[in-house]
Amino acid sequence: MARIVVDPVTRIEGHLRIEAVVENGVITDAYSAGTMVRGLEKVLIGRDPRDAWAITERVCGVCTTVHALASVRAVEDALGISVPPTAEIIRNIMAATQYVQDHVIHFYHLHALDWVDIVNALKADPKKAAELAQSLSKWDKNTPGYFSDVQDKIKAFAASGLGIFANGYWGHSAYKLPPEVNLIAVAHYLDALEWQKEIVKIHAVFGGKNPHPNYLVGGVPCSINVNEVAAINGERLNLVSRLIAQADEFVNQVYIPDLLAVAGFYKDWAAYGGGLKNYLSYGDFPTKGYNQPESFKFPRGVVLNRDLSHVYPVNAKDTQEIKEYIAHSWYDYEGGNSQGAHPSVGETKINYTGPQPPFETLAGYEKYSFLKTPRWKDNAMEVGPLARVVVGLASGSTDMKELVNMVLGKLNVPVTAVFSTLGRTAARGIDAALTMAWLKEFNGDLIARVKTNEVSTFNSEKWDPKNWPQECEGVGLSEAPRGSLAHWIKIKDGKIDNYQLVVPTTWNGSPRDAKQQRSAFEESLIGTPIDKLDQPVEILRTVHSFDPCLACAVHLYDPQGRHLHQISFE
Repeated sequence: MARIVVDPVTRIEGHLRIEAVVENGVITDAYSAGTMVRGLEKVLIGRDPRDAWAITERVCGVCTTVHALASVRAVEDALGISVPPTAEIIRNIMAATQYVQDHVIHFYHLHALDWVDIVNALKADPKKAAELAQSLSKWDKNTPGYFSDVQDKIKAFAASGLGIFANGYWGHSAYKLPPEVNLIAVAHYLDALEWQKEIVKIHAVFGGKNPHPNYLVGGVPCSINVNEVAAINGERLNLVSRLIAQADEFVNQVYIPDLLAVAGFYKDWAAYGGGLKNYLSYGDFPTKGYNQPESFKFPRGVVLNRDLSHVYPVNAKDTQEIKEYIAHSWYDYEGGNSQGAHPSVGETKINYTGPQPPFETLAGYEKYSFLKTPRWKDNAMEVGPLARVVVGLASGSTDMKELVNMVLGKLNVPVTAVFSTLGRTAARGIDAALTMAWLKEFNGDLIARVKTNEVSTFNSEKWDPKNWPQECEGVGLSEAPRGSLAHWIKIKDGKIDNYQLVVPTTWNGSPRDAKQQRSAFEESLIGTPIDKLDQPVEILRTVHSFDPCLACAVHLYDPQGRHLHQISFE
Protein backbone atom coordinates (compact mmCIF):
# COMPACT_ATOMS: atom_id res chain seq x y z
CA MET A 1 0.00 0.00 0.00
CA ALA A 2 1.23 3.50 -0.85
CA ARG A 3 -0.06 6.99 -0.10
CA ILE A 4 0.33 9.44 -2.99
CA VAL A 5 0.40 13.17 -2.25
CA VAL A 6 -0.35 15.69 -5.01
CA ASP A 7 0.28 19.16 -3.59
CA PRO A 8 -0.37 21.57 -5.09
CA VAL A 9 -2.74 20.36 -7.76
CA THR A 10 -1.79 22.77 -10.52
CA ARG A 11 -3.86 24.25 -13.35
CA ILE A 12 -6.67 25.18 -10.94
CA GLU A 13 -7.70 28.34 -9.09
CA GLY A 14 -6.46 28.29 -5.47
CA HIS A 15 -4.60 25.65 -3.48
CA LEU A 16 -5.74 22.00 -3.42
CA ARG A 17 -4.03 18.95 -1.94
CA ILE A 18 -5.01 15.37 -2.79
CA GLU A 19 -3.79 12.36 -0.80
CA ALA A 20 -4.70 8.97 -2.28
CA VAL A 21 -4.18 5.47 -0.89
CA VAL A 22 -3.16 3.02 -3.61
CA GLU A 23 -3.34 -0.76 -3.19
CA ASN A 24 -2.38 -3.17 -5.99
CA GLY A 25 -2.30 -0.29 -8.46
CA VAL A 26 -5.81 1.01 -7.66
CA ILE A 27 -6.97 3.92 -5.48
CA THR A 28 -8.86 2.57 -2.47
CA ASP A 29 -9.20 5.77 -0.44
CA ALA A 30 -8.73 9.50 -1.01
CA TYR A 31 -8.59 12.78 0.92
CA SER A 32 -9.21 16.23 -0.54
CA ALA A 33 -7.81 19.19 1.40
CA GLY A 34 -8.09 22.92 0.85
CA THR A 35 -5.02 24.17 2.69
CA MET A 36 -5.54 27.92 2.54
CA VAL A 37 -8.26 29.77 4.40
CA ARG A 38 -10.67 32.16 2.70
CA GLY A 39 -12.21 34.11 5.58
CA LEU A 40 -14.05 36.50 3.30
CA GLU A 41 -17.19 36.18 5.40
CA LYS A 42 -15.43 37.95 8.27
CA VAL A 43 -14.40 40.85 6.05
CA LEU A 44 -18.01 41.55 5.13
CA ILE A 45 -19.41 41.99 8.65
CA GLY A 46 -20.52 45.58 9.32
CA ARG A 47 -20.30 46.72 5.70
CA ASP A 48 -22.97 48.20 3.44
CA PRO A 49 -24.90 45.31 1.81
CA ARG A 50 -24.90 47.20 -1.48
CA ASP A 51 -21.08 46.86 -1.55
CA ALA A 52 -20.98 43.11 -0.87
CA TRP A 53 -20.87 42.18 -4.58
CA ALA A 54 -17.64 44.17 -5.05
CA ILE A 55 -15.93 42.33 -2.20
CA THR A 56 -17.24 38.80 -2.80
CA GLU A 57 -16.41 39.07 -6.49
CA ARG A 58 -12.71 39.17 -5.51
CA VAL A 59 -13.00 35.62 -4.17
CA CYS A 60 -11.85 34.44 -7.60
CA GLY A 61 -9.94 35.84 -10.55
CA VAL A 62 -11.51 33.53 -13.14
CA CYS A 63 -15.29 33.32 -12.75
CA THR A 64 -15.46 36.76 -11.17
CA THR A 65 -18.90 37.83 -12.27
CA VAL A 66 -20.77 34.89 -10.74
CA HIS A 67 -20.10 35.92 -7.13
CA ALA A 68 -21.28 39.46 -7.84
CA LEU A 69 -24.47 38.04 -9.34
CA ALA A 70 -25.14 35.77 -6.36
CA SER A 71 -24.43 38.66 -3.99
CA VAL A 72 -26.80 41.20 -5.57
CA ARG A 73 -29.47 38.50 -5.75
CA ALA A 74 -29.04 37.82 -2.00
CA VAL A 75 -29.45 41.51 -1.13
CA GLU A 76 -32.40 41.90 -3.50
CA ASP A 77 -34.03 38.83 -1.98
CA ALA A 78 -33.59 40.27 1.53
CA LEU A 79 -34.98 43.68 0.58
CA GLY A 80 -37.72 42.48 -1.80
CA ILE A 81 -36.30 44.09 -4.97
CA SER A 82 -37.23 42.98 -8.50
CA VAL A 83 -34.92 44.12 -11.29
CA PRO A 84 -36.26 45.43 -14.65
CA PRO A 85 -36.53 42.78 -17.42
CA THR A 86 -33.87 44.51 -19.53
CA ALA A 87 -31.45 44.39 -16.58
CA GLU A 88 -32.21 40.67 -16.17
CA ILE A 89 -31.36 40.08 -19.84
CA ILE A 90 -28.05 41.95 -19.49
CA ARG A 91 -27.22 39.88 -16.41
CA ASN A 92 -27.97 36.73 -18.43
CA ILE A 93 -25.68 37.95 -21.23
CA MET A 94 -22.85 38.60 -18.77
CA ALA A 95 -23.32 35.23 -17.05
CA ALA A 96 -23.56 33.33 -20.35
CA THR A 97 -20.40 35.08 -21.57
CA GLN A 98 -18.67 33.88 -18.41
CA TYR A 99 -19.84 30.32 -19.05
CA VAL A 100 -18.57 30.19 -22.61
CA GLN A 101 -15.20 31.74 -21.77
CA ASP A 102 -14.72 29.63 -18.63
CA HIS A 103 -15.52 26.31 -20.32
CA VAL A 104 -13.15 26.99 -23.22
CA ILE A 105 -10.37 28.04 -20.84
CA HIS A 106 -10.97 24.97 -18.71
CA PHE A 107 -10.80 22.56 -21.63
CA TYR A 108 -7.69 23.94 -23.30
CA HIS A 109 -5.67 25.56 -20.53
CA LEU A 110 -6.60 23.64 -17.38
CA HIS A 111 -7.72 20.15 -18.41
CA ALA A 112 -6.43 19.33 -21.91
CA LEU A 113 -2.83 18.73 -20.88
CA ASP A 114 -4.03 15.73 -18.84
CA TRP A 115 -4.85 14.13 -22.19
CA VAL A 116 -2.65 16.00 -24.71
CA ASP A 117 1.11 15.39 -24.94
CA ILE A 118 2.82 18.61 -26.05
CA VAL A 119 6.16 16.97 -26.83
CA ASN A 120 4.55 14.22 -28.92
CA ALA A 121 3.11 16.94 -31.21
CA LEU A 122 6.67 17.36 -32.56
CA LYS A 123 6.29 14.00 -34.32
CA ALA A 124 3.18 15.10 -36.22
CA ASP A 125 2.90 15.57 -39.97
CA PRO A 126 1.38 19.07 -40.37
CA LYS A 127 -0.26 18.09 -43.67
CA LYS A 128 -1.99 15.08 -42.08
CA ALA A 129 -2.96 17.21 -39.10
CA ALA A 130 -4.62 19.71 -41.44
CA GLU A 131 -6.49 16.97 -43.30
CA LEU A 132 -7.77 15.56 -40.03
CA ALA A 133 -8.74 18.97 -38.63
CA GLN A 134 -10.56 19.89 -41.86
CA SER A 135 -12.55 16.66 -41.58
CA LEU A 136 -13.71 17.73 -38.12
CA SER A 137 -14.72 21.33 -38.76
CA LYS A 138 -14.71 24.31 -41.16
CA TRP A 139 -12.30 26.39 -38.99
CA ASP A 140 -10.39 28.31 -41.66
CA LYS A 141 -7.05 28.27 -39.80
CA ASN A 142 -6.76 24.47 -40.12
CA THR A 143 -4.17 24.52 -42.94
CA PRO A 144 -0.81 22.70 -43.35
CA GLY A 145 1.04 26.01 -43.13
CA TYR A 146 -0.72 26.93 -39.91
CA PHE A 147 0.10 23.63 -38.22
CA SER A 148 3.67 23.78 -39.52
CA ASP A 149 4.11 27.24 -37.97
CA VAL A 150 2.70 26.03 -34.65
CA GLN A 151 5.02 23.02 -34.71
CA ASP A 152 7.99 25.38 -35.19
CA LYS A 153 6.87 27.30 -32.09
CA ILE A 154 6.69 24.04 -30.12
CA LYS A 155 10.20 23.11 -31.28
CA ALA A 156 11.56 26.42 -30.06
CA PHE A 157 9.63 26.06 -26.80
CA ALA A 158 10.95 22.53 -26.24
CA ALA A 159 14.50 23.69 -26.99
CA SER A 160 14.15 26.33 -24.28
CA GLY A 161 13.14 23.73 -21.69
CA LEU A 162 9.30 23.94 -21.92
CA GLY A 163 9.05 26.71 -19.30
CA ILE A 164 6.21 26.12 -16.81
CA PHE A 165 5.41 22.81 -18.53
CA ALA A 166 8.86 21.33 -17.88
CA ASN A 167 7.58 19.03 -15.12
CA GLY A 168 4.67 17.61 -17.13
CA TYR A 169 4.32 13.87 -17.47
CA TRP A 170 5.21 13.95 -21.21
CA GLY A 171 5.72 10.52 -22.67
CA HIS A 172 3.62 8.85 -19.95
CA SER A 173 2.02 5.65 -21.26
CA ALA A 174 -1.43 7.03 -20.31
CA TYR A 175 -1.24 9.56 -23.17
CA LYS A 176 -2.91 7.94 -26.19
CA LEU A 177 -3.43 10.65 -28.81
CA PRO A 178 -1.72 10.31 -32.20
CA PRO A 179 0.87 13.05 -32.90
CA GLU A 180 -1.46 14.84 -35.34
CA VAL A 181 -4.27 15.14 -32.75
CA ASN A 182 -1.75 16.40 -30.20
CA LEU A 183 -0.62 19.06 -32.70
CA ILE A 184 -4.21 20.12 -33.44
CA ALA A 185 -4.97 20.44 -29.73
CA VAL A 186 -1.82 22.46 -28.99
CA ALA A 187 -2.51 24.77 -31.95
CA HIS A 188 -6.05 25.44 -30.74
CA TYR A 189 -4.73 25.85 -27.17
CA LEU A 190 -2.84 28.89 -28.50
CA ASP A 191 -5.87 30.11 -30.45
CA ALA A 192 -8.02 29.85 -27.32
CA LEU A 193 -5.53 32.02 -25.42
CA GLU A 194 -6.01 34.76 -27.98
CA TRP A 195 -9.79 34.36 -28.27
CA GLN A 196 -10.62 34.25 -24.55
CA LYS A 197 -9.47 37.84 -24.00
CA GLU A 198 -11.85 39.03 -26.74
CA ILE A 199 -15.11 37.48 -25.54
CA VAL A 200 -14.90 39.09 -22.09
CA LYS A 201 -14.99 42.54 -23.68
CA ILE A 202 -18.75 41.98 -23.34
CA HIS A 203 -18.23 42.33 -19.58
CA ALA A 204 -16.40 45.60 -20.18
CA VAL A 205 -19.30 46.90 -22.27
CA PHE A 206 -21.98 46.20 -19.65
CA GLY A 207 -19.89 46.14 -16.45
CA GLY A 208 -17.11 48.60 -17.20
CA LYS A 209 -14.20 46.13 -17.05
CA ASN A 210 -12.97 42.55 -16.72
CA PRO A 211 -12.01 40.84 -14.48
CA HIS A 212 -14.38 41.93 -11.73
CA PRO A 213 -17.02 43.80 -13.76
CA ASN A 214 -19.30 46.18 -11.91
CA TYR A 215 -22.72 45.11 -10.67
CA LEU A 216 -25.55 47.00 -8.99
CA VAL A 217 -28.20 46.04 -6.45
CA GLY A 218 -31.50 46.71 -8.23
CA GLY A 219 -30.27 46.30 -11.81
CA VAL A 220 -27.11 46.76 -13.84
CA PRO A 221 -24.63 49.69 -13.78
CA CYS A 222 -25.18 50.82 -17.35
CA SER A 223 -27.78 52.83 -19.20
CA ILE A 224 -28.91 52.31 -22.78
CA ASN A 225 -29.19 55.13 -25.31
CA VAL A 226 -28.26 54.32 -28.89
CA ASN A 227 -27.39 57.97 -29.58
CA GLU A 228 -25.41 58.73 -26.41
CA VAL A 229 -21.61 58.43 -26.48
CA ALA A 230 -21.29 57.55 -22.77
CA ALA A 231 -24.14 55.01 -22.73
CA ILE A 232 -24.66 51.55 -24.24
CA ASN A 233 -25.12 52.85 -27.75
CA GLY A 234 -25.41 51.35 -31.21
CA GLU A 235 -21.65 50.96 -31.61
CA ARG A 236 -21.31 49.01 -28.35
CA LEU A 237 -24.31 46.81 -29.13
CA ASN A 238 -22.77 46.01 -32.51
CA LEU A 239 -19.49 45.12 -30.79
CA VAL A 240 -21.35 42.73 -28.47
CA SER A 241 -23.08 41.08 -31.42
CA ARG A 242 -19.77 40.70 -33.25
CA LEU A 243 -18.05 39.15 -30.20
CA ILE A 244 -20.95 36.72 -29.75
CA ALA A 245 -20.70 35.66 -33.41
CA GLN A 246 -16.96 35.03 -32.98
CA ALA A 247 -17.63 33.02 -29.82
CA ASP A 248 -20.25 30.94 -31.62
CA GLU A 249 -17.73 30.08 -34.32
CA PHE A 250 -14.99 29.19 -31.82
CA VAL A 251 -17.23 27.01 -29.64
CA ASN A 252 -18.83 25.10 -32.51
CA GLN A 253 -15.92 24.97 -34.98
CA VAL A 254 -13.01 24.50 -32.57
CA TYR A 255 -13.91 23.57 -28.98
CA ILE A 256 -16.65 20.99 -29.55
CA PRO A 257 -14.87 19.21 -32.48
CA ASP A 258 -11.63 19.07 -30.44
CA LEU A 259 -13.46 17.79 -27.37
CA LEU A 260 -15.06 14.96 -29.33
CA ALA A 261 -11.81 14.15 -31.17
CA VAL A 262 -9.80 13.88 -27.94
CA ALA A 263 -12.55 12.01 -26.08
CA GLY A 264 -12.70 9.42 -28.85
CA PHE A 265 -9.25 8.15 -27.85
CA TYR A 266 -10.09 7.90 -24.14
CA LYS A 267 -13.36 5.95 -24.07
CA ASP A 268 -11.92 3.76 -21.30
CA TRP A 269 -12.37 6.79 -19.01
CA ALA A 270 -16.12 6.22 -19.24
CA ALA A 271 -15.51 3.56 -16.60
CA TYR A 272 -13.73 5.77 -14.03
CA GLY A 273 -14.45 8.84 -11.98
CA GLY A 274 -18.23 8.52 -11.62
CA GLY A 275 -18.15 9.09 -7.88
CA LEU A 276 -21.32 10.20 -6.14
CA LYS A 277 -24.78 9.32 -7.45
CA ASN A 278 -26.51 12.50 -6.22
CA TYR A 279 -26.67 15.75 -8.22
CA LEU A 280 -27.71 19.30 -7.30
CA SER A 281 -28.45 22.28 -9.52
CA TYR A 282 -29.85 25.62 -8.35
CA GLY A 283 -30.75 26.41 -11.96
CA ASP A 284 -30.13 29.73 -13.71
CA PHE A 285 -30.75 32.07 -16.62
CA PRO A 286 -34.21 33.37 -15.63
CA THR A 287 -36.50 34.29 -18.53
CA LYS A 288 -39.45 35.61 -16.50
CA GLY A 289 -37.73 36.97 -13.41
CA TYR A 290 -35.43 35.50 -10.77
CA ASN A 291 -38.34 34.58 -8.51
CA GLN A 292 -39.80 32.19 -11.09
CA PRO A 293 -37.29 29.30 -11.21
CA GLU A 294 -39.68 27.27 -13.37
CA SER A 295 -38.72 29.66 -16.19
CA PHE A 296 -34.96 29.11 -15.82
CA LYS A 297 -32.99 27.77 -18.80
CA PHE A 298 -31.03 25.47 -16.47
CA PRO A 299 -33.65 23.73 -14.27
CA ARG A 300 -33.42 23.76 -10.48
CA GLY A 301 -33.56 20.49 -8.56
CA VAL A 302 -31.91 17.44 -7.02
CA VAL A 303 -31.52 13.94 -8.45
CA LEU A 304 -30.73 11.18 -5.97
CA ASN A 305 -29.13 7.80 -6.71
CA ARG A 306 -29.06 8.60 -10.47
CA ASP A 307 -32.83 8.07 -10.61
CA LEU A 308 -33.89 10.29 -13.52
CA SER A 309 -37.58 9.60 -12.91
CA HIS A 310 -37.79 12.09 -10.05
CA VAL A 311 -36.48 15.62 -9.44
CA TYR A 312 -36.61 16.87 -5.85
CA PRO A 313 -37.30 20.58 -5.24
CA VAL A 314 -34.65 22.75 -3.56
CA ASN A 315 -35.47 25.39 -0.95
CA ALA A 316 -32.30 27.17 0.15
CA LYS A 317 -34.19 28.96 2.95
CA ASP A 318 -35.33 25.72 4.58
CA THR A 319 -32.93 25.29 7.50
CA GLN A 320 -33.31 21.49 7.28
CA GLU A 321 -32.15 21.17 3.66
CA ILE A 322 -28.66 22.65 3.26
CA LYS A 323 -26.26 22.35 6.19
CA GLU A 324 -22.51 22.73 6.50
CA TYR A 325 -20.56 20.29 8.69
CA ILE A 326 -17.09 20.77 10.16
CA ALA A 327 -16.31 17.33 11.60
CA HIS A 328 -13.14 17.21 9.44
CA SER A 329 -12.64 20.95 8.83
CA TRP A 330 -10.43 23.43 10.66
CA TYR A 331 -13.32 25.34 12.26
CA ASP A 332 -15.31 25.34 15.50
CA TYR A 333 -19.06 25.81 16.00
CA GLU A 334 -20.41 27.36 19.18
CA GLY A 335 -22.88 24.49 19.56
CA GLY A 336 -20.34 21.72 18.96
CA ASN A 337 -18.51 20.37 15.96
CA SER A 338 -20.67 17.30 15.27
CA GLN A 339 -23.78 19.24 14.25
CA GLY A 340 -24.53 20.86 10.92
CA ALA A 341 -25.43 24.53 10.50
CA HIS A 342 -27.67 26.11 7.89
CA PRO A 343 -25.67 28.88 6.15
CA SER A 344 -28.14 31.55 7.33
CA VAL A 345 -26.80 30.94 10.86
CA GLY A 346 -23.36 29.81 9.73
CA GLU A 347 -20.17 30.62 11.64
CA THR A 348 -16.60 31.21 10.48
CA LYS A 349 -14.52 30.47 13.56
CA ILE A 350 -11.18 29.15 12.36
CA ASN A 351 -9.29 26.58 14.47
CA TYR A 352 -6.32 25.07 12.65
CA THR A 353 -5.29 21.78 14.26
CA GLY A 354 -3.19 20.30 11.45
CA PRO A 355 0.57 19.83 11.32
CA GLN A 356 2.89 22.80 11.03
CA PRO A 357 4.13 23.24 7.45
CA PRO A 358 6.07 21.91 5.73
CA PHE A 359 4.65 18.44 6.31
CA GLU A 360 4.66 15.15 4.39
CA THR A 361 1.12 13.97 4.95
CA LEU A 362 -2.17 14.74 6.70
CA ALA A 363 -2.62 11.06 7.61
CA GLY A 364 -3.65 10.62 11.23
CA TYR A 365 -5.28 14.05 11.54
CA GLU A 366 -9.05 13.99 12.07
CA LYS A 367 -9.39 17.46 10.55
CA TYR A 368 -7.65 18.04 7.25
CA SER A 369 -9.18 20.94 5.29
CA PHE A 370 -10.25 24.59 5.42
CA LEU A 371 -13.32 23.66 3.36
CA LYS A 372 -16.52 23.01 5.28
CA THR A 373 -18.70 20.08 4.20
CA PRO A 374 -22.12 21.03 2.78
CA ARG A 375 -24.90 18.49 2.52
CA TRP A 376 -28.43 18.55 1.07
CA LYS A 377 -30.72 16.72 3.50
CA ASP A 378 -27.54 15.02 4.73
CA ASN A 379 -26.72 13.68 1.24
CA ALA A 380 -23.35 14.31 -0.36
CA MET A 381 -23.98 16.02 -3.73
CA GLU A 382 -22.04 16.64 -6.94
CA VAL A 383 -22.54 20.07 -8.53
CA GLY A 384 -21.35 21.46 -11.86
CA PRO A 385 -21.92 20.74 -15.56
CA LEU A 386 -22.61 17.03 -15.08
CA ALA A 387 -25.16 17.83 -12.33
CA ARG A 388 -26.85 20.37 -14.61
CA VAL A 389 -27.02 17.78 -17.40
CA VAL A 390 -28.46 15.12 -15.08
CA VAL A 391 -31.05 17.48 -13.53
CA GLY A 392 -31.87 18.83 -17.00
CA LEU A 393 -32.44 15.34 -18.41
CA ALA A 394 -34.56 14.38 -15.40
CA SER A 395 -36.55 17.62 -15.81
CA GLY A 396 -37.36 16.77 -19.43
CA SER A 397 -35.14 19.31 -21.18
CA THR A 398 -35.32 18.46 -24.89
CA ASP A 399 -32.32 20.68 -25.69
CA MET A 400 -30.24 18.76 -23.14
CA LYS A 401 -31.46 15.38 -24.38
CA GLU A 402 -30.61 16.16 -28.02
CA LEU A 403 -27.07 17.23 -27.17
CA VAL A 404 -26.44 14.28 -24.84
CA ASN A 405 -27.65 11.84 -27.50
CA MET A 406 -25.45 13.57 -30.10
CA VAL A 407 -22.35 13.23 -27.91
CA LEU A 408 -23.09 9.60 -26.97
CA GLY A 409 -23.68 8.80 -30.64
CA LYS A 410 -20.49 10.51 -31.85
CA LEU A 411 -18.42 8.67 -29.25
CA ASN A 412 -20.39 5.43 -29.62
CA VAL A 413 -20.58 4.92 -25.85
CA PRO A 414 -23.54 3.79 -23.69
CA VAL A 415 -25.63 6.20 -21.62
CA THR A 416 -23.81 5.02 -18.48
CA ALA A 417 -20.74 6.84 -19.82
CA VAL A 418 -22.38 10.06 -18.64
CA PHE A 419 -21.49 9.13 -15.06
CA SER A 420 -17.72 9.23 -15.36
CA THR A 421 -14.66 11.43 -15.78
CA LEU A 422 -15.23 11.31 -19.55
CA GLY A 423 -18.91 12.15 -19.07
CA ARG A 424 -18.12 15.09 -16.78
CA THR A 425 -15.70 16.54 -19.35
CA ALA A 426 -18.25 16.05 -22.15
CA ALA A 427 -20.97 17.61 -19.98
CA ARG A 428 -18.95 20.81 -19.84
CA GLY A 429 -18.97 20.89 -23.66
CA ILE A 430 -22.75 20.33 -23.68
CA ASP A 431 -23.03 23.13 -21.13
CA ALA A 432 -21.02 25.45 -23.40
CA ALA A 433 -22.99 24.58 -26.55
CA LEU A 434 -26.30 25.22 -24.80
CA THR A 435 -25.14 28.45 -23.20
CA MET A 436 -23.72 29.66 -26.51
CA ALA A 437 -27.15 29.25 -28.12
CA TRP A 438 -28.82 31.05 -25.21
CA LEU A 439 -26.26 33.86 -25.35
CA LYS A 440 -27.35 34.57 -28.93
CA GLU A 441 -30.99 34.39 -27.84
CA PHE A 442 -30.46 36.81 -24.93
CA ASN A 443 -28.65 39.25 -27.20
CA GLY A 444 -31.55 39.11 -29.67
CA ASP A 445 -33.97 39.78 -26.78
CA LEU A 446 -31.92 42.80 -25.71
CA ILE A 447 -31.81 44.29 -29.20
CA ALA A 448 -35.57 43.78 -29.53
CA ARG A 449 -36.18 45.67 -26.26
CA VAL A 450 -33.87 48.49 -27.36
CA LYS A 451 -35.85 48.84 -30.59
CA THR A 452 -39.07 49.27 -28.59
CA ASN A 453 -37.32 51.61 -26.12
CA GLU A 454 -37.79 49.25 -23.15
CA VAL A 455 -34.42 50.26 -21.75
CA SER A 456 -34.91 50.67 -17.99
CA THR A 457 -31.97 48.99 -16.24
CA PHE A 458 -32.36 50.02 -12.59
CA ASN A 459 -35.05 49.80 -9.90
CA SER A 460 -34.27 52.53 -7.34
CA GLU A 461 -37.29 51.86 -5.13
CA LYS A 462 -35.32 50.28 -2.25
CA TRP A 463 -31.93 51.89 -2.87
CA ASP A 464 -32.14 54.22 0.14
CA PRO A 465 -31.52 52.34 3.44
CA LYS A 466 -34.28 54.47 4.99
CA ASN A 467 -36.69 52.20 3.12
CA TRP A 468 -35.20 49.00 4.52
CA PRO A 469 -36.59 46.95 7.44
CA GLN A 470 -34.51 47.01 10.63
CA GLU A 471 -33.66 43.35 10.14
CA CYS A 472 -34.00 41.07 7.11
CA GLU A 473 -32.23 38.18 5.44
CA GLY A 474 -32.02 36.65 1.99
CA VAL A 475 -30.24 34.16 -0.23
CA GLY A 476 -28.88 34.53 -3.76
CA LEU A 477 -28.58 31.38 -5.85
CA SER A 478 -26.77 31.00 -9.13
CA GLU A 479 -25.16 28.36 -11.30
CA ALA A 480 -21.53 29.26 -11.77
CA PRO A 481 -19.72 27.41 -14.58
CA ARG A 482 -18.17 25.21 -11.87
CA GLY A 483 -21.51 24.52 -10.19
CA SER A 484 -24.10 25.62 -7.65
CA LEU A 485 -23.20 28.82 -5.83
CA ALA A 486 -25.13 30.54 -3.03
CA HIS A 487 -24.68 33.58 -0.82
CA TRP A 488 -26.69 34.01 2.39
CA ILE A 489 -26.95 37.49 3.95
CA LYS A 490 -28.44 38.86 7.17
CA ILE A 491 -28.91 42.65 7.33
CA LYS A 492 -29.37 44.54 10.59
CA ASP A 493 -29.63 48.33 10.97
CA GLY A 494 -28.51 48.81 7.36
CA LYS A 495 -25.30 46.78 7.77
CA ILE A 496 -24.26 43.21 7.07
CA ASP A 497 -24.78 41.21 10.27
CA ASN A 498 -23.82 37.82 8.83
CA TYR A 499 -22.69 36.58 5.41
CA GLN A 500 -21.95 33.05 4.25
CA LEU A 501 -20.85 31.68 0.88
CA VAL A 502 -21.19 28.05 -0.17
CA VAL A 503 -19.28 27.76 -3.44
CA PRO A 504 -19.21 24.89 -5.97
CA THR A 505 -15.86 23.48 -4.86
CA THR A 506 -17.08 23.44 -1.27
CA TRP A 507 -19.68 20.92 -2.40
CA ASN A 508 -17.30 18.91 -4.60
CA GLY A 509 -13.93 19.23 -2.84
CA SER A 510 -14.89 19.17 0.85
CA PRO A 511 -13.69 16.58 3.36
CA ARG A 512 -15.85 13.82 4.80
CA ASP A 513 -18.89 14.68 6.91
CA ALA A 514 -19.65 13.50 10.45
CA LYS A 515 -21.05 10.24 9.01
CA GLN A 516 -17.74 9.67 7.13
CA GLN A 517 -19.47 10.15 3.77
CA ARG A 518 -16.93 11.22 1.16
CA SER A 519 -17.61 14.29 -1.01
CA ALA A 520 -17.38 14.27 -4.81
CA PHE A 521 -13.60 14.59 -5.37
CA GLU A 522 -12.77 11.86 -2.89
CA GLU A 523 -15.52 9.44 -4.01
CA SER A 524 -14.74 9.89 -7.71
CA LEU A 525 -11.13 8.76 -7.24
CA ILE A 526 -12.05 5.41 -5.69
CA GLY A 527 -11.33 2.52 -8.07
CA THR A 528 -9.08 4.54 -10.40
CA PRO A 529 -6.01 2.57 -11.58
CA ILE A 530 -2.64 4.29 -11.18
CA ASP A 531 0.09 3.25 -13.61
CA LYS A 532 3.02 5.21 -12.12
CA LEU A 533 2.97 6.27 -8.46
CA ASP A 534 5.41 9.12 -9.14
CA GLN A 535 3.40 10.44 -12.12
CA PRO A 536 -0.27 10.09 -11.10
CA VAL A 537 -1.81 11.77 -14.15
CA GLU A 538 -4.93 9.67 -13.54
CA ILE A 539 -5.66 11.65 -10.35
CA LEU A 540 -5.32 14.92 -12.23
CA ARG A 541 -7.71 13.78 -14.96
CA THR A 542 -10.58 13.14 -12.59
CA VAL A 543 -9.95 16.06 -10.22
CA HIS A 544 -9.53 18.50 -13.12
CA SER A 545 -12.78 17.25 -14.67
CA PHE A 546 -14.55 19.11 -11.82
CA ASP A 547 -12.63 22.36 -12.52
CA PRO A 548 -11.65 22.96 -8.86
CA CYS A 549 -11.51 26.49 -7.48
CA LEU A 550 -10.15 27.11 -3.98
CA ALA A 551 -9.23 30.73 -4.35
CA CYS A 552 -8.61 33.60 -1.99
CA ALA A 553 -6.28 32.67 0.82
CA VAL A 554 -5.03 35.16 3.39
CA HIS A 555 -1.85 33.39 4.47
CA LEU A 556 1.36 33.15 2.47
CA TYR A 557 4.28 31.00 3.53
CA ASP A 558 7.50 29.91 1.92
CA PRO A 559 8.64 26.28 1.39
CA GLN A 560 10.23 26.31 4.87
CA GLY A 561 6.92 27.18 6.50
CA ARG A 562 7.82 30.76 7.41
CA HIS A 563 4.95 33.20 7.14
CA LEU A 564 5.63 35.97 4.64
CA HIS A 565 2.52 37.93 5.47
CA GLN A 566 -0.47 37.46 7.75
CA ILE A 567 -3.77 39.35 7.81
CA SER A 568 -5.91 39.36 10.95
CA PHE A 569 -9.62 40.18 10.87
CA GLU A 570 -10.71 38.94 14.31
